[in-house]
Amino acid sequence: MDLEASYKKIIESIGEDSEREGLIKTPYRAAKAFDFLTSGYNEDLDELFNGAIFNENSKNIVIVKNIEFYSLCEHHLLPFWGTCHIGYIPNGKIVGLSKVARLVNHFSRRLQVQERLTDQIAKTLEEYLDAQGVSVIIQAKHLCMMMRGIEKQQSETITRSTHGCFNESEKMNDEFLKLVGI
Repeated sequence: MDLEASYKKIIESIGEDSEREGLIKTPYRAAKAFDFLTSGYNEDLDELFNGAIFNENSKNIVIVKNIEFYSLCEHHLLPFWGTCHIGYIPNGKIVGLSKVARLVNHFSRRLQVQERLTDQIAKTLEEYLDAQGVSVIIQAKHLCMMMRGIEKQQSETITRSTHGCFNESEKMNDEFLKLVGI
């Protein structure tokens, strides 16, 4: 059964008429939206970084902050969204800044949990750049907590993944947190 047919069945299973004027094209639109929201499964990381890793002797912290993202909770298929802050210490290589944001999209456009999303971004950046250290912080709101279950609209979840020198240096951690404003 294809995705469009599945959405039609879902609509009918809640007692709606899938042939009603407002719902006739909904299965198609929902399938198309779901394909987009999970497009990270169909991307290749080597292609994402292709040609955008450069040799550079800088040893200074590089930070890209306030990268907005949208993802789907794998437990309820409801959205969660927020901002991602990424810092790394180069080890002879830097990456084009837009690739950092594309990396966030790559992993957020999958069925996710925030904890894994944070780790995947950090580990991938560390691996591709052989960075001295990487730190990723994600701040997000989850509709599964806001509109169902506990219904806490002001709740926010913060996760962090640190690697390399960010695990070894309190000074480096403090600098990163200060620069991202946390």
